[in-house]
Amino acid sequence: MRVDFHTHIIPQDIPDFSEKYGQDRWPTLHQTCTCGANIMVGGSVFREVTDQVWDPEKRIKDMDREGVDMQVLSPIPVTFSYWAPASEALEMARIQNDFIANTVNQHPGRFLGLGTVPMQDTDTAIAEMDRCVHDLNLSGIEIGTNVNGINLDAKEFAPFFEMAEKWDVPIFIHPWETMARDRTPRHNFMYTVGMPSETALAAASLIWSGVIEKYPRLKICFSHGGGSFPYILPRLDQGWKVWPHLRLTSHPPSYYIDNLYFDSLNYDPLNLQYLIDRFGHDRIMMGSDYPFLLREIPPGQVIDQMDNITTEQKKRMLGENAIQFLNVKEKKIINELTSDVAGREASSSGN
Repeated sequence: MRVDFHTHIIPQDIPDFSEKYGQDRWPTLHQTCTCGANIMVGGSVFREVTDQVWDPEKRIKDMDREGVDMQVLSPIPVTFSYWAPASEALEMARIQNDFIANTVNQHPGRFLGLGTVPMQDTDTAIAEMDRCVHDLNLSGIEIGTNVNGINLDAKEFAPFFEMAEKWDVPIFIHPWETMARDRTPRHNFMYTVGMPSETALAAASLIWSGVIEKYPRLKICFSHGGGSFPYILPRLDQGWKVWPHLRLTSHPPSYYIDNLYFDSLNYDPLNLQYLIDRFGHDRIMMGSDYPFLLREIPPGQVIDQMDNITTEQKKRMLGENAIQFLNVKEKKIINELTSDVAGREASSSGN
């Protein structure tokens, strides 16, 4: 089974919150044709997208062509809207969470879903996380690497992580509002340099601050292979060693990596081998960033190219690790996938 852990989706009919609430920072979807649209922010094109970003049927056709059995659907980070009043951001989150849950329910053998929550208000975030996992049956929550410039180790977020651990909710951390944005607009460095650096800062903050030590059963996956975090981990250890007055944990940072997961999206077998050597193959999940331009095509290509790991290790990274991380029973998924395929074949032959 091949599970693409890192894919994004947005409702085609998402409301124009800029018109409703009078803020130009809300992302809106302006269709340019039947098969494409622009995500607009503040009157400017934030990203050009194709209809795969909202159409489940198109996604399934791509999945069948590229050999992907399941996708894990998550919101596009620009929709997090942490800057907005919590009640308005909650409305945006609920629309997306309902859409993702409905998409999963319509195709239970092809999709799993992650919800989003308004992290600018912890109580509201916890309540929507509760709804996502206990009412909508979503498989986890996606959050950003910071909340309005505040790192995730801030005390106000502790109750959120406490409840995520208590409810065994997997957390997918994706960069957004990246650091050094004033220095990265040229060359699209926000995507290629800013995002990996932003992810490293989020991971380092959670470990150094003691959040991971305090909530040892918390399950967290960092996108884009963890960004630059895997490569600066020895430097973090050295800092912990030479600055004892800054220590907030009982052990150096590398001690706390056992419950961290990473998607495989770093494009290079050499980098992926480093991830395996540093964290273990059982902590890596295939992810492609579908359907955006920087995605890996076909999903899992780098894993397939590796010739110095076993078939069993590849199987774990290509699908089994994601199923385990998301607390899904593999037998149930296989049955739903088989049923979904059979239903689609019957429908096709009937037509």
